[in-house]
Amino acid sequence: MTPTLTSLKKPFGTAKMVNLTSVRYLAWEDAFEVDFEDGVSFMEPHATIRKANKISPKAKVERVELEDWCHAGFYVHYDNGQTAEVSWAFIRELPPKK
Repeated sequence: MTPTLTSLKKPFGTAKMVNLTSVRYLAWEDAFEVDFEDGVSFMEPHATIRKANKISPKAKVERVELEDWCHAGFYVHYDNGQTAEVSWAFIRELPPKK
């Protein structure tokens, strides 16, 4: 039985830190595939990352870089000079309730 997305993501502030092992941008999905050390993978929509980092809608992904010191997140570099910073918690936790 495959766990559902809601059973894998935890409420904001309660998830345990898990290192990222890889991240890649899938242009045909317009999403990021994020893999974690514990074997869990998530597809994060590009629109969510753009909105959270206030990235211009016209900016195109130039490259994706895994944060190499402690593998706690990744950076998305765009052709217009903007950079989105994405932490492990952004991917693993459910957004806080308003």
